[in-house]
Amino acid sequence: MEKLHVRCFVAALCLGVVAPAGKYSREVNEAKLASGGGDAVEFRIAKLNQVWEKAVRMKLPPVRQAELHSDLKIQEKDELQWKKLKVEGLDENGEKEAQLRRNFNVILAKYSMDGKRDARSLESNSLKDHETKEGDTFEDPRLDKLWTKAKNSGKFSDEELYSLKREFQHHKEKIHEYNIVMDTVSRTEEVHKNVIAPLEGEAKEHMLHRKHTELKQKMRDLNQGFERLRRLSHEGFSEDSEFREPRVIELWEAAKRNNLTDDELDSLKEELRHFETKVEKHSHYQEQLELSHQKLLHMESLGDKEHIQRNKDKYNTIAEKTREMGYKMKKHMQDLNNKISQQGLNHNEL
Repeated sequence: MEKLHVRCFVAALCLGVVAPAGKYSREVNEAKLASGGGDAVEFRIAKLNQVWEKAVRMKLPPVRQAELHSDLKIQEKDELQWKKLKVEGLDENGEKEAQLRRNFNVILAKYSMDGKRDARSLESNSLKDHETKEGDTFEDPRLDKLWTKAKNSGKFSDEELYSLKREFQHHKEKIHEYNIVMDTVSRTEEVHKNVIAPLEGEAKEHMLHRKHTELKQKMRDLNQGFERLRRLSHEGFSEDSEFREPRVIELWEAAKRNNLTDDELDSLKEELRHFETKVEKHSHYQEQLELSHQKLLHMESLGDKEHIQRNKDKYNTIAEKTREMGYKMKKHMQDLNNKISQQGLNHNEL
């Protein structure tokens, strides 16, 4: 029965049968408030609200829930921008719409809400990065072999080993994301071909080519990331390492590969430093959120109503702040990715 419910849920979302004529959930919210019933909804787009409500019912771990909220906010921003483009007739071939549909399906798969048993299991709670259990693996023989060699080499201090492990963990997550995107593209390609009708010939071929080009780029990024880990594992960290956060390092490496001028790199380096501070602050709030959740569970087990409410209020405040910071961080990362790729494109055209 549960499997049937999940399948129906996913089918309804993918078909967009979630609100009359695709109304913004802001209108749904206003209707609720006007009638004096229901709580304020979380998102302006109904299908995103359904995903969020489903996640709350599933009781995702706090950090995962906050990550999902940030991803849905990014999806909401992109979809609202697309609605404006569509009104202005700027997405005639439906390419942007197809991209949004795929991004949405990736979110469903990433948080195991697509009705499919996920064979690509990954514990992505960032707090796991802080544990250094001997039995830890990265679900990839090449990564496991490199990690074991680096860990036993004696080249790294405890702090450097911790930083290196975070880079390995980040690479593992990138592999997981690639597998999700590849799987989602292959499973939804036929649907896209039909939904994006009446496109024919060159327009449809261009769309399919673009999807596979994006996958090839992601694979190149993975290979370059692995090469960096291989180099680090053998040579260690250099004293002039620019950044500590794996996501920031990845952006910096991409910028250097894109043949930017020295002035552009200097400007970007400064922006990446600010971004790294934002990433570190977000990670700190994620840790606080998990600790606050554990404390709340403890208070609930004791049954002290006064302390339960006090800890619940604190937990909700931290959760809201974590979601807000997560959205801002992901939006900033999206902007940086666009800036780096666009600047690289401009240089290649010169």
